[in-house]
Amino acid sequence: MEDYADKYTKDGTTDLHGQPSLKKDTGNWRACPYILANECCERLAYYGMSTNLVNYMKDRLNQGNASAANNVSNWSGTCYITPLLGAFIADAYLGRYWTISSFMIVYILGLVLLTMTASVKGLAADCSSGVCDPTKAQTAAVFVALYLIALGTGGIKPCVSSFGADQFDESDESERKKKSSFFNWFYFTINIGALIASSVLVWIQMNVGWGWGFGIPAVAMAIAVVSFFLGTRLYRHQKPGGSPLTRIAQIVVASARKASVKVPDDKSLLYEITDKDSVIQGSRKLKHTAQLTFFDKATVETEEDRNNGSVNPWRLCTVTQVEELKSVLRLLPIWASGIIFATVYGQMSTMFVLQGNTLDPHMGPHFKIPSASLSIFDTISVIVWVPVYDFIIIPIARKFTGRERGFTQLTRMGIGLFISIFSMLAAGVLEVFRLRTVAKHNLYDDQDSYVPMSIFCQVPQYLVIGAAEVFTFIGQLEFFYDQAPDAMRSMCSALSLTTVALGNYLSTLLVDIVTSITAKNGKLGWIPDNLNRGHLDYFFWLLAILSVLNFLVYLVIAKFYTYKNTIEDENSTGDATGA
Repeated sequence: MEDYADKYTKDGTTDLHGQPSLKKDTGNWRACPYILANECCERLAYYGMSTNLVNYMKDRLNQGNASAANNVSNWSGTCYITPLLGAFIADAYLGRYWTISSFMIVYILGLVLLTMTASVKGLAADCSSGVCDPTKAQTAAVFVALYLIALGTGGIKPCVSSFGADQFDESDESERKKKSSFFNWFYFTINIGALIASSVLVWIQMNVGWGWGFGIPAVAMAIAVVSFFLGTRLYRHQKPGGSPLTRIAQIVVASARKASVKVPDDKSLLYEITDKDSVIQGSRKLKHTAQLTFFDKATVETEEDRNNGSVNPWRLCTVTQVEELKSVLRLLPIWASGIIFATVYGQMSTMFVLQGNTLDPHMGPHFKIPSASLSIFDTISVIVWVPVYDFIIIPIARKFTGRERGFTQLTRMGIGLFISIFSMLAAGVLEVFRLRTVAKHNLYDDQDSYVPMSIFCQVPQYLVIGAAEVFTFIGQLEFFYDQAPDAMRSMCSALSLTTVALGNYLSTLLVDIVTSITAKNGKLGWIPDNLNRGHLDYFFWLLAILSVLNFLVYLVIAKFYTYKNTIEDENSTGDATGA
C-alpha cells in the first residue's frame, strides 16, 4: 500500500488512458516545457495580430479613432468572454486536454482567414494613395476571421494555465510549492511571445505588409499545436466532473424546497457521503463554512429524504456540493474588483497607441518605431519583474510574513491594483505636456506632422502597467485556480479572464459616454479624431480616479475573504483568512 502511495499521484489525476498517473513518468516540471512552449507560441500569434489591430482597422478598414478603438475593445472583450464556453466544455465533458486540442483548430482557421483578408485579391481591400475603400463583404470577412479567433482562444485561455497546474500533485508538499512558481513562469512565457509580437511583428506589419504580419502568427500557432501534442505522454489529466451548472441548479432548487427547514447547530449532521472521495468526480471533499448559510438547507436530510431510499440530488445535496457553490460566490467580489484594472490594462492597445501615433517615432535618421510596438516595454517590464518577484521579493517577504508564498494571494493582487494607478497618472501627465507642446508650436490642425516629443516619453506608463501585471494578473491566475472547487477550475479560470472582457467593454462604454457628453453642441470632445484638439488627459484622469476608488473597495473585500479548505488538508491553501 505504501509503495502504491509513493508510485502514483494522490490528487485523482490520470494519464491519457484514464489510469492513475505515475509520479516518476508524468507531470511535474518535465511536462511543463511543452505546455509553456505552446502558450508562448499561441500568445505570440494572438499578440502578433492584436497589438497593432487598431491601426489595421484605421488603415485597411478606413475607420476613425473612436470606432477603431471600440471595435478592438469589443473584440478583445469577446476573446475573454468565450473562455466561459471553453471552460464549461472542459470541466463538464471533454477535460482540459481535449478541449485545448479541439479549439486550437478553430483558432488556426481564423488566423488563416485573417491573413487572406490582408493578402488575397478580392478579400483584401483596394487601396489607392494610402486610402483604402473596403467593401461590406471584405469588412465582414475580417470580422468573421477575428471572431473565429475569439472562439478558438476561448477553449485555450481558461484551460492551459489550469492544465499546467494540474501537473503538480497538490497532496505532495514539494510539488505544491513548485505549482506557485509555475504561474510566475507561465506568465513569463506569455510575455516572451508578446515581446516578439510587439517588436518584430508590428514592425513587419507597418513596414513589410499586413499579409506577412498576419501570416507569421498563423505559423506560430501551428508550432504551438505541434508543441502541445509532443508532450502528450507526459501529461496528467483531471477527470471532467460533469456539468457544474447542473450541480448549482440542484443546490438552488433543493434550498428553495427546504426554505422552511431549520439547519441543525451540529454541522456534522449535514449530509455528506461517507466515502473518502467526493460524490463529484475529480473533486476533493470540502469543509463546511459558516457563510451563505441559506444554501446549507440543501444538505439537511429530512424524514422524506430518508424514506426515499435513494438520494434525489434535486432535494438533497452534499456539503461538498454546497461548499463548491459557496467558493464560487466568495470569488465574485474579488473578481469584480479586477474589472477596473483590466480597463487600465486595455488602454495599451487603444488610447496609448493613439497617443503614440502623434509623437515622434524616429530612432536615428532612418528608423521609425510603430506606436503599437511601445507595448514591448510592458513586456520587458514583466520579463524583468517575474524573476525579481520569484527570486528576490518572495524570499524577503517570507522573512517578514512567515508565509511560504511571501504574500497572501490577495495581498499580491492588491499591490498590483495600487501600482496600476500610477500608470494612468503617468499617461495623463504625458498628455498634458504633449498638448502644451502642440500649443507652443501651433500644431492644432497639422495632423500630418509629429508633435516634437519622442515616442519614448510613453515608456514609463508601459513599465508601470507591466509591474502591476506581475502582481495582479499572476496573482489572479493562482488565486482563481487555488480557490476554485477542484471540478470547476477551468470555469473559475475563465471567470478571472472575463474581468479583461468586462474591462474592455467598460473602456468602450466610458469612451461612448465621454464622447456623447463632451462632444455636444458642435464641440470636438475629449477624444476627437484630431487628438491635438482633444483632451485625452481628462480620460486618463478619469481612469486614475476610478482606480483609486476600486483599490479602496478591494481592501474592504479582501479583509473579509475566507480561503477555501479541503477535508484532506486544512492548510493546503495557505492562510485561512483574508489579505
